[in-house]
Amino acid sequence: MRLPPIPPSELSNEQRGLYDTLKAGIDRQFQGFQTARADGALLGPFNPWLHEPRIGRAVWELTEAVSACGALPEKARQVAILATGARFKASFELYAHVQVARDKGLAEDKVATITAGQRPADLSPDEAAVYDAAAALNAGGVLPRPVYDRVQAAFGPRGIAELIHLVGLYAMVCTTLNGFDVPVPEQQVDPAS
Repeated sequence: MRLPPIPPSELSNEQRGLYDTLKAGIDRQFQGFQTARADGALLGPFNPWLHEPRIGRAVWELTEAVSACGALPEKARQVAILATGARFKASFELYAHVQVARDKGLAEDKVATITAGQRPADLSPDEAAVYDAAAALNAGGVLPRPVYDRVQAAFGPRGIAELIHLVGLYAMVCTTLNGFDVPVPEQQVDPAS
């Protein structure tokens, strides 16, 4: 871990404003996994965002915008997020979204296969289209037209736009996590413990 988590008592005024915004959004959107230490210091990508509040605020606004699209079913969103986390081998991302995917009803064998970097054989047609698009985007280059068309046929123009932005957002989140070597919570020392 390259950036120490910041306890709320040590936040600057600019960091405090972002902390409050992040905390409210986390409480609303991200349940089922640990996002803060006992002393209130945020974990995961939220901590690097607090260290650079101008960047953090912009990334959070993008996160909120992509989350509000609503064109993709929740299971399909989790397929794309897990495929991206697996591609980047971002441990905190996989830790968090394995739980979210389970909570959203994605079958355990699908979760396990995707996090291992493989395409499950039993994906629904819509999940398969999303997985293929996420895998192609994460591999680099132009999204192949047949894959683009499959996603658009399944979810419409808003759906393909949401998917592309979702994969891009989570690629950035994974890069942040990997760049700052953000571990899963059980690998972090909590001074309040």
